[in-house]
Amino acid sequence: MDVNEFLSQPLVARVATKGPEVRPVWFLWEDGAFWWLTGSYSRLEQLLTEDSRVALVIDTCDPAAGAVFSVTCQGVAEVVPLDRAKAVRKLTRYLGPEDLWPVRFSAPLDDPATKMVRFAPDRPPRLHDRSW
Repeated sequence: MDVNEFLSQPLVARVATKGPEVRPVWFLWEDGAFWWLTGSYSRLEQLLTEDSRVALVIDTCDPAAGAVFSVTCQGVAEVVPLDRAKAVRKLTRYLGPEDLWPVRFSAPLDDPATKMVRFAPDRPPRLHDRSW
């Protein structure tokens, strides 16, 4: 499995910001960056304004198969305007077709306070295989 194949799966990333504060996020890996949503429901925009450095980890563990894969990145994140098409691609990975989404996921896309975080890591992500 290569890094792009791994990152195309609907996995959960954990993002660490100043504090440290760690939060799980659904993400999209596209255009050499990780993308996720933020809005008035989150303090993330404020935290990134204070200090835009973040660390991110995405990992899987299958004890029965002895398979452990991970991607760990560091760098600077920026809050950018909502790209609705990108947000829909991200949410479709996790929830399926848009017409099947619960309102709590579709409503924020119509909220002017909803934005995206763009995180381009300092180095290209590498997939680490720590299987035994």
